[in-house]
Amino acid sequence: MFGAVYGDVIGSHYEVHCTKNYNFPFENDSSFTDDSVLIAAVCKTILNDPSEIGRFGVRARSYQFAAQYRQFYSYFPHAGFGNMFSEWAKEPSAKQNRSYANGAAMRVFPIAYAYKDFTQMMLQVKASCLPTHNHREAITAASAVAASVRIALDGGSKDDIKEYIEDRFYDISTPLSTLRENHVFDSRASYSVPPAIIAFLESHDYESAIRNAVSLGGDADTQACIAGGIAEAFYHEIPEHIKQFCDRRIDITIKNAVREFENKYCK
Repeated sequence: MFGAVYGDVIGSHYEVHCTKNYNFPFENDSSFTDDSVLIAAVCKTILNDPSEIGRFGVRARSYQFAAQYRQFYSYFPHAGFGNMFSEWAKEPSAKQNRSYANGAAMRVFPIAYAYKDFTQMMLQVKASCLPTHNHREAITAASAVAASVRIALDGGSKDDIKEYIEDRFYDISTPLSTLRENHVFDSRASYSVPPAIIAFLESHDYESAIRNAVSLGGDADTQACIAGGIAEAFYHEIPEHIKQFCDRRIDITIKNAVREFENKYCK
């Protein structure tokens, strides 16, 4: 689970200072962002109630996710949330947002760990999206990320992941080197999530997945979060120097929620 959070931390500096350099340095001003905050919120939602749902229970479940999103936003309102999310989070009576950005895709990792059945996992993914990203693009992206993680956890190969994603969600056949040439910062889910998955597919270990994602020169924290979360599920190992760099930059509230979740679902 920390693989996604560490990706967020490492990429945070380069969200503003975009780079195409694969060998970029880890920067001291790096910190967790809203990506990590909402991953912790999803962890807490599942820890509080891990119940499975049917298709008629998606909306009720979405209210549980919404409550934790708002709770964790109140802890970290300055963690880099978008204006649309902030306005929603501060208004308890606010209706669902229809954002098509990548914010739903970067927080689904706990769902992939907690729900092994694909049908159930996808129901939970949809419920997690509805409060803030009730849009087909956003739900598609979140589903693709969750599926990638689940296939990796089940022992699938990169070819298995690629085949599943291309069959159901996206064409991810363009090489990273080609994408990098013209890739820019754009948080739209359909633009930013497929390259993040490709960044993982072209990696050879956890760190290379992060470096691939950041060096796209785009939405670095979220794309590294996604690539890192999938890479952790696939490689099962994160280098010690990355742990040491990132752990000092993550708030204890986030750490505790993720660690509690890991102890229950990832051991």
